[in-house]
Amino acid sequence: MLGGAGMVKLHLIKIYHYFRPGTYYRKDMENLTVSLVQTSLHWHQPKKNRDLLAQKLDSLTQTTDLIILPEMFTTGFTMAAPELAETMTGPTLPWLTAQAQKHQAVITGSLIIKESNAYFNRLIWMQPDGNYQYYDKRHLFRMAGETNIYTAGQNKVTPTLKGWRICPLICYDLRFPVWSRNQQNQYGLYLYVANWPEKRRLAWQTLLPARAIENQAYVAGVNRVGVDGNNITYSGDSAVYDPLGQTIWQSHHQEVSQTLTLDSTVLAAYRQAFPAYLDADNFNLI
Repeated sequence: MLGGAGMVKLHLIKIYHYFRPGTYYRKDMENLTVSLVQTSLHWHQPKKNRDLLAQKLDSLTQTTDLIILPEMFTTGFTMAAPELAETMTGPTLPWLTAQAQKHQAVITGSLIIKESNAYFNRLIWMQPDGNYQYYDKRHLFRMAGETNIYTAGQNKVTPTLKGWRICPLICYDLRFPVWSRNQQNQYGLYLYVANWPEKRRLAWQTLLPARAIENQAYVAGVNRVGVDGNNITYSGDSAVYDPLGQTIWQSHHQEVSQTLTLDSTVLAAYRQAFPAYLDADNFNLI
């Protein structure tokens, strides 16, 4: 008997057979293998977290294209930016470079960066060749004081990998669908890296598939587990959803590294079968 993920795969295979990809299919898109790292974090101990994550990456048993770490993976989600921030020449970017080269995969996740006397919750997209892009969190979580410490980003970044255009975002960004909106199928995959507390897990578990459904795209959310230095508990609930919003994989309350492959032809077939994006509203952010 097939489980949840098996049923989703079977359903999408049926869609593919009835609606073969046509003009909706980018011929340069290959299947994309992603690894999600759901982990506890050592509070305010960057080196210890880098060492912990290096061990977890070494334990990956499958070849992967993309490794996704949580938000603020070197420290946990904290307002202690003056004490913990790094510059772009600090120790974590060389660590990311070394790990990306070692595993021949893109590695992404966010950390605290100081630049021009301002602090940013910055997601790094590190490629194996040492080139990188970055995204500064746009929606700062005012209820924890993030708006008082950090500077909001103004621009999204759109890296490409194996023909996929990817939209990486951070935690609280998930609550703002306009910022995530997939105009004219610009993105095939959304990433949300987070430190999302257990007490608000219903929102996390509801909004991730909502972003998949409304954008007709795969969505991967990577959250942490454990208890941080502010005594906040995290249940993980990291997950991957297909373009219909159905669960491919999810995990709760445990440290786990999961690798799975996203099928580009299934994505194209579904968009051809149900081209809701053709009726979407056009808009510009001001």
